[in-house]
Amino acid sequence: MMAMYAANNIARGVLKYAHSGGVRLGGLICNSRKTDRELDLIETLAARLNTQMIHFVPRDNIVQHAELRRMTVIEYAPDSQQAEEYRILARKIIDNRNLTVPTPISMDELEDLLVEFGILGGEQEYQKAIAQDNGKQLINA
Repeated sequence: MMAMYAANNIARGVLKYAHSGGVRLGGLICNSRKTDRELDLIETLAARLNTQMIHFVPRDNIVQHAELRRMTVIEYAPDSQQAEEYRILARKIIDNRNLTVPTPISMDELEDLLVEFGILGGEQEYQKAIAQDNGKQLINA
């Protein structure tokens, strides 16, 4: 959710300077978290922001192995599938000509999108969580 919020804020910043400075948005990159309907969600967000999803980067533990050694995946495991994903992503960024003026969405629209895709519960689930939290606070008081 935070990455989607950040993407929307970046879209706002690009829009702010799109007409005066010629700034454009090239698209979104999804770093997979292996959650349900993740790909559909990011593609829908991209469409609502008037952009594209450039690449879906699959999750792989090799990233953590490389990080622990203070190396990039390409340095640590240059022949791995994850290293190839990064090469494909780099090529897509270099070759991308689909630069747009984004259409950021409101916080309510973003939350509605998260509810639609099951990331956030609806109003009932929200109220239930608040009630449970308030109950825990009373018990701990």
